[in-house]
Amino acid sequence: MKIKAYIESGVLETFVLGSASDQEVQELLYMKAKHPEVNEALQQLEQDMEKLAGNIAMTPPPHLWNRIEEEINALIPRPEVTPARYTERNYESDTRTNGKDDQYIEVEGSSTHIRVHKSWRWVLAAIFVLGKIFLAFAIYFYLENRQAQEQLKELKTELKQHVK
Repeated sequence: MKIKAYIESGVLETFVLGSASDQEVQELLYMKAKHPEVNEALQQLEQDMEKLAGNIAMTPPPHLWNRIEEEINALIPRPEVTPARYTERNYESDTRTNGKDDQYIEVEGSSTHIRVHKSWRWVLAAIFVLGKIFLAFAIYFYLENRQAQEQLKELKTELKQHVK
């Protein structure tokens, strides 16, 4: 009776979906090894979930595979890059180290540019445009604030003149 209640408790479902805690996983593995009913129920649940996933799966459009393949192929060929040169030095006699640890390796690079993947191009462009828009708003509100402060000063002087 306890085994049936354990099977119906939902622990098997959380295990199959991958959301079980470590304690639940350990308990399930123990129960699976000790009770064949739990093992059978778990196998049946896994088969049912696999059938369900197979039934709701959608085949992607045929042109999508070609696009994915083109993008992967675009990523694979990379220009020949010569590795950075490693030069061993005698750090004891080197005057530039000034007695520092010799835990650093000097590397000389041929390029000073950073390469960015082309998918980030639109993100960087959007950030640039948003920066310009926010700058325009900041300038606009700064000028509006300054104009409001000037009008406030004028009103204060008028008020002082009427009070006298």
